[in-house]
Amino acid sequence: MAETTLVTLTIDQEQGRLDAVLGQAKLPYSRSTLANWIKAGLVLVNHQAVKRSYVVKKGDVVSINPPAVKETALEAENIPLDIVYEDDDLLVVNKPQGMVVHPAPGHSGGTLVNALLYHAPLSTINGEFRPGIVHRIDRDTSGLLMVAKNDQAHHALAAELKAHKTQRIYYALVKGNFEENEGTIDAPIGRHPKDRKKQAVIGDGREAVTHFKVIERFGGYTLLELALETGRTHQIRVHLAYIGHPVVGDSVYGHQDKIFNIKLPGQLLHAKTLVLTQPKTQEELRFDSALPALFDQVLQELRENQGL
Repeated sequence: MAETTLVTLTIDQEQGRLDAVLGQAKLPYSRSTLANWIKAGLVLVNHQAVKRSYVVKKGDVVSINPPAVKETALEAENIPLDIVYEDDDLLVVNKPQGMVVHPAPGHSGGTLVNALLYHAPLSTINGEFRPGIVHRIDRDTSGLLMVAKNDQAHHALAAELKAHKTQRIYYALVKGNFEENEGTIDAPIGRHPKDRKKQAVIGDGREAVTHFKVIERFGGYTLLELALETGRTHQIRVHLAYIGHPVVGDSVYGHQDKIFNIKLPGQLLHAKTLVLTQPKTQEELRFDSALPALFDQVLQELRENQGL
C-alpha cells in the first residue's frame, strides 16, 4: 500500500459549510474528492466525523486522512510516446488524437497510462487507474499533458493547477464567423440534465471560464486560440457549442465528422501550449507543440478554398 499523509487545518474564522471551505482551500484534491472523503469519515472536525453541511467555526481543527492507495496493478505496455520533456519529477507528453488518457470501463489497455508505466515510475496519489495523471484531455483531443513521476511533484503540480497558475493554451477550428477578435465565455458547466454522458451549461453548474482569441478566419470557419481559466470536463467543447460555434469534428456537441470530404476521427482541438513550474527548482517551463497533420491538412484546404 502507498503511504498517505495526514493534513490538518485550523479554521481562523467562521467561513461556512465544511465542503465549501475545503473546496476553497489550497489543497491538492478536487472538491468532489474531498466531499467523498467527508462522507466516508476520512475528514474529521475536532476528531469527530461530521456531514458536508457542517458549518465550521473559528478554532475548529480539521483533519484530512486520505485513503491508502494500492500500488497500481495496471499492465505496462510498450506503446511509443512523444515525450516533449522529462526530468526526475515530471514528464510532458504530446498525446495523439484517439488515445484514452487512463484505463476505464471499455478501455482497459492501450491508454496513455499503460504506455507511461512502461517508460517510468509514476505518482500514486491519484488512485490505481490514474497514476501520474495531474490533468486530462479528452480521447479525441490531442496535445500536451503534464505527468507526475512522484507524489511530491504531483502535489505541487496539482496545487499550481488548482490556483490557476498553470497556463494551458488550445487551438480549435470552429464552425462560423466571429465578429469580435477576442473575448471570454463565462458560463457554469455541469452534468447534462437529460444525457448523463454529456456536459452542459446549466444555472447551478460549476464556474467555468474560457478566454478566446481569433487566429485566422476562413469564411464559415474560424481558428481560435483558447486559454482555460478553469478545467471542467469538456469545457472548451461545451462553451463553444453554447455560443453557437461547435468545434469542427465534434459530433457529440454539434458538428459533423466531415469537412471537404475529409473524414475526421474527432474534434479539431489541440492542447498546443503548456506553461508550468518545475516543483523542485521553481523554474518556469514552457512547451509548445505543432498541430497534428490532419488538423493542418484541414487548415490548408480552407486556405486553398479561399485562394489564400
